[in-house]
Amino acid sequence: MLMTAALALGSLATAEPGQTLLIGDTTFEVVATVEVPDAPHGICFSSDGEVVYVACAGGNTISILDIAARSIVGSLVVGEMPIVVRAHPDGEHIYVASEGNHTVSVIRATRASAPTPGKTPAQTKTEVIVLGMIHSGHRTSERYSLDVVRDLVRAIDPDFICAEIPPNRLDKAMSEFRKTGVITEPRVKVFPECVDVIFPLTRDMDFVIVPTAGWTTQMNDYRRDALARIAGDPARAGQWSEHETAMAAMDQAITAMDGDDNPRAIHTDAYDRFIEQGLSGPYNRYFNDDLGGGGWDNINARHYALIARHLDTVRARGQRVLITFGAGHKAWFLRALRQRDDVTLLEVGPFLDAVQ
Repeated sequence: MLMTAALALGSLATAEPGQTLLIGDTTFEVVATVEVPDAPHGICFSSDGEVVYVACAGGNTISILDIAARSIVGSLVVGEMPIVVRAHPDGEHIYVASEGNHTVSVIRATRASAPTPGKTPAQTKTEVIVLGMIHSGHRTSERYSLDVVRDLVRAIDPDFICAEIPPNRLDKAMSEFRKTGVITEPRVKVFPECVDVIFPLTRDMDFVIVPTAGWTTQMNDYRRDALARIAGDPARAGQWSEHETAMAAMDQAITAMDGDDNPRAIHTDAYDRFIEQGLSGPYNRYFNDDLGGGGWDNINARHYALIARHLDTVRARGQRVLITFGAGHKAWFLRALRQRDDVTLLEVGPFLDAVQ
C-alpha cells in the first residue's frame, strides 16, 4: 500500500545534510535523491499528492518538490528555521511553524484540483505574459531600465513569475537574499532583473518565484566547446558562413527597427520574426544536435518543459503567470504557448502604456 493513492512513485523522507529521499514502497530502497538546501526537516503533501513541501530548517524557506519530475520546482519564504509543515484539509493552504522567530506562516498551496468556485472555464484560464529581458542591458538602458522592469512587474501584478533560474539554484539565492540582501549564487546573480527587481519585490508583493531555466554549467561549457570546434572545422565552413550571415542579418534588422533596448519594439511580432530567422535558422538547423542540451531547440524545449509543468499545476485557477526570460527566447515560447487551450496570452503593450 502506498502512503497516498496519488503518490505512485513512492514515499518521502528527509535526510541530513541537504537531501530528500524518494523511497519505493514495495522495495523500501531509495530510488531518487533530491538535493534540498538548508537542512530539510518536515514535509507534507499537496492535496493531489503530486507535490511535497519541504521545510528548510537551516534557513527561512519551503522547497516545493515535484514528485513526478523528482526535482525542486519552487520556493516559498516563511519564518526563520521552519520545522513543522502541515496541509489544511481544504487543500488550499499550508501551515508552517518556524522555531527561529516563533511564528506560524500560512501560505497558499501551489496546486488545486478544482477550478475557483463561481468561475466559468473561460474565466479560469491562466493569464500569461512573456516579458523579454535584456539582462545586463537593463543596467545601462534608459528606455528599458531596471526601473521600467520594476514598474512593469508591479503593473502586471502576477501570482507567479517563471524566472530564468535553474530549479536547483533558487533556494540558495532566496536564502542569501533574505539573510544579507545580496545574491552571490552564480547562475542567478548574472541576471539584474532577478537580483535587483524580482527578489526585492517579494518584500511587498504576493507572488511566487518559479525556477524554470533548463541550463546547467555542463551544458553551457559543452555548447561553448562544440561551437569552437564547428567554427574551426573546414568541412563545415559553408554552414558556419551561412549561420554568421543569418545572425548578422538578424542583428541588422533588430537595430533598424530600434529594437536593441526598446521594450515596445522587443514585444512585437516583427522582433520575433527576426529572432526566428536568425536563431531558428542555420544556427538551429545545422548545429542543434551538435550542441547537445544547449542546442537552440533543445534548450528552449528544456526551459519550456519547466514552464509548461508549472502551467499544468495552476490550470483552471484563473491566475496570472509572468515569464521573464532573455528576449531571444520569447518567440519560441509564444509559439508553444499558443498551442495550449488553458491559457490567455496578454500583450505587454498595455502594461507599457500604464507605466510610461
